[in-house]
Amino acid sequence: MMFGSSQPETQENKWRRQLDRFVKENQQELAALCWGLWLENGRELGTIGINLQPTPHFVYCPQTAVENLNEKVENRLQELLGIIDNHQPETEVVMIAIGKGEIKLIQFAPEPPPPVCFEQLSQDVDTLLTSLEQKMSATLAV
Repeated sequence: MMFGSSQPETQENKWRRQLDRFVKENQQELAALCWGLWLENGRELGTIGINLQPTPHFVYCPQTAVENLNEKVENRLQELLGIIDNHQPETEVVMIAIGKGEIKLIQFAPEPPPPVCFEQLSQDVDTLLTSLEQKMSATLAV
């Protein structure tokens, strides 16, 4: 594919484009949520994920589950595991999106960084979760 040319809109790639748009439009809130969850749980529960089925909602993806999936797909997720292992929560957001039989890495370094986003939004984790899940349901038609 040449740079600048776009792929046709298919069901297979529609959810990825919608997710990219959602992440771009909600970077500050997602960064605040990730930092708030990090303060509550650290790495204890795993990596934050967005499960698109049956309706978009947040989940935790335990490290062992990602490692087991990596083994089932002949180590094709090795790079993803490396990114998760080296995640710096104070400067970046790392999440896993789970679509129909596919996963997608979400990774970005928001400006301002996640701790500042959390402080500036002044919302608790439950409020952020509810608000972002409502926005996801409205914008991610899978």
